[in-house]
Amino acid sequence: MGAPADRADLGDQPGVNRQSRDPRTPPRLLSIAGSDSGGGAGLQADLKAFAAHGAYGMSAVTAVTVQNTRGVTAVHAVPPEIVAAQIDAVLDDIGADAIKIGMLGDAAVVRAVAGRLRAHLGGGAIPVVLDPVMVAKGGAPLLADEAVAALVAELLPLATVVTPNLPELARLTGLPVATEEERRRASAALARSGPAVLAKGGHAPEGEEPDVVDLLLAAGEWHRFVHPRLAVRSTHGTGCTLAAALAARLAAGEPLPEAAAGAVEYVAGAIAAAYPLGGGIGPTDPLYRFKT
Repeated sequence: MGAPADRADLGDQPGVNRQSRDPRTPPRLLSIAGSDSGGGAGLQADLKAFAAHGAYGMSAVTAVTVQNTRGVTAVHAVPPEIVAAQIDAVLDDIGADAIKIGMLGDAAVVRAVAGRLRAHLGGGAIPVVLDPVMVAKGGAPLLADEAVAALVAELLPLATVVTPNLPELARLTGLPVATEEERRRASAALARSGPAVLAKGGHAPEGEEPDVVDLLLAAGEWHRFVHPRLAVRSTHGTGCTLAAALAARLAAGEPLPEAAAGAVEYVAGAIAAAYPLGGGIGPTDPLYRFKT
């Protein structure tokens, strides 16, 4: 695929198997990610966000996590060949108008996913949103060290946009991200691999930065999205929900800057509307717009 300048506006690009899609059906979104038994993140969050945007959601499960609001206590990886088979089953029949990638777990799964995307997408027919999930909200590792290099080499060149939080941005680039200027430099370094970069600012120190600043580098241009930091504990699944919303908006034909702005606004609303669940870091409410 080309440099970010080649894929900032994705509205006119065809989807995988788009020719067979009945025009009455909604946009088709595939999530390749882990399952969250607590329902707040991973595939569960993705499918809720897809539904909230009027899309039809599908899934390829990469791992089964045992978790709740208090944290992750176990992870069972799905064999790479089964992950690949799920992707084939969806794309060979139903097709997709965008793909969102989340937790992958290990290098073998990273390579399996990259291989299937290369086989199905060819020259990059549809948007691919890569959320490089590395650590759970409670601190549990979700991506093995050896998988990071595979993700950079195999998946970044296939992605339309990558959505790291600040710790992920630092780990992917090896660069500091303490200030906005450092985040811009790290994002620019990451964009050299091909994708646009949406660097999420939610992990910035709360006392030092009262506003959350998300930075998008797309087609060589910077876009800055600012919203007040909310003093809540229900932030589990925010990264998954943001990436899923971005994928849904790109599938619907929105240009990347507009889609990113809408996804950021949507997630801020989901955080603000969250209700108390569990004794730890509670989930957001991806379906808040349907409340009466």
